[in-house]
Amino acid sequence: MANIRDLKKDINFVLGDIIEAVYIWEYSNTDKDTKKSEAIIDEAIATFDDLIAKVNDRSAENKKAHFKAINNELEEKGKALIEKLNAL
Repeated sequence: MANIRDLKKDINFVLGDIIEAVYIWEYSNTDKDTKKSEAIIDEAIATFDDLIAKVNDRSAENKKAHFKAINNELEEKGKALIEKLNAL
């Protein structure tokens, strides 16, 4: 991991792309109910808030391990959101 700024950008880009993909799905499937897709957007926003709060938490003793864990959590939650999107 290069630095905290890059981690914040990664969080923003990954979750932003997922939200954008959900909006594209909604526009291309106007005849379907959007409750599940709105739930995915809400979960992505909550994940964003949670991960940014963890990045800004300066109380970790081993910062490298702390940020690596955040990066791994981003990857796991991002994959889970993409799987939910693909299931729509």
